[in-house]
Amino acid sequence: MSHLFDAIVSAHQQLRPQVSVTPLERSVLLSQQLGCELYLKCDHLQPTGSFKFRGASNKLRLLNDEQRHGLAVIAASSGNHGQAMALAGRLIGVSVTVYAPETAAAVKLETIRALGGQVELVPGDALNAEQAAEKAAHEQGKVYVSPYNDEQVIAGQGTCGMELVEQQPDLDAVFVAVGGGGYISGIGTVLKRLSPKTQLIACWPENATSMYSALEAGHIFPVDEQDTLSDGTAGGVEPGALTFPLCQRLIDRKVLVSEAEIKAAMRQIAASDRWIIEGAAGVALAAAIRLAPEFQGKKVAVALCGKNIVLEKYLKAIADEDR
Repeated sequence: MSHLFDAIVSAHQQLRPQVSVTPLERSVLLSQQLGCELYLKCDHLQPTGSFKFRGASNKLRLLNDEQRHGLAVIAASSGNHGQAMALAGRLIGVSVTVYAPETAAAVKLETIRALGGQVELVPGDALNAEQAAEKAAHEQGKVYVSPYNDEQVIAGQGTCGMELVEQQPDLDAVFVAVGGGGYISGIGTVLKRLSPKTQLIACWPENATSMYSALEAGHIFPVDEQDTLSDGTAGGVEPGALTFPLCQRLIDRKVLVSEAEIKAAMRQIAASDRWIIEGAAGVALAAAIRLAPEFQGKKVAVALCGKNIVLEKYLKAIADEDR
């Protein structure tokens, strides 16, 4: 843990200005409506529209000379990690190939290509894409960059935690949506060291609970997931993932939210703060709205992890008749 914390501190110092220090904004209307001091950690304002740019930038920054020699890396992603890797790679002259599930949104794949990345489509879900990417990297002698199962990636994501503590040192709780667990592991490592009284609240959609179910059971196993607006957190967790024991140690509370709650949260923040957010960010906000009665008069932060959602899907999600 101390090693990871030191790596996060180093990333926090070294990644600027490529990785933005994103605003922590108090939502005036949501605070009034919910009765707590609600702060929005605007990681959807990172380059490529999600927190993933933190981890991707840190991983590529730390490639050694031998790894850079091939000037090519392989990643796996349904969208946000792939976009982040493509841009981070372009900025330092490293070619990036992204293995993506065939079900990934076309606009996300187009963006990866527009940022200079190559795309390989894989049948199945995000976990299938991760396994195919890892196999290809091994066969081709290239570096594989996991979206979450990599300490250097986790350290990059943890820079968000450093910013939170610097921007608002007396937070009572932080709400974070969880997929593979890299983001919450990085943030949690910082909070436990620098702000241990801050509750770390992990949030999932009821329809996609791979890490939640693993934590409940005490081991990683395949979970049958349903479709969810929170596609950024969907997909299985890789066996042996570094993030699993980190999540076991760091998470203080777990919350599941419904698709209706996610939609309502996305609509509410569009009305109150004029932000378009993706489903995963809606998960964290929905959990904060659900638990707001327990945090009356207290300071809570919601990690707005990304904004990359297909327009038609977004409009449908916030339409009155669909809530």
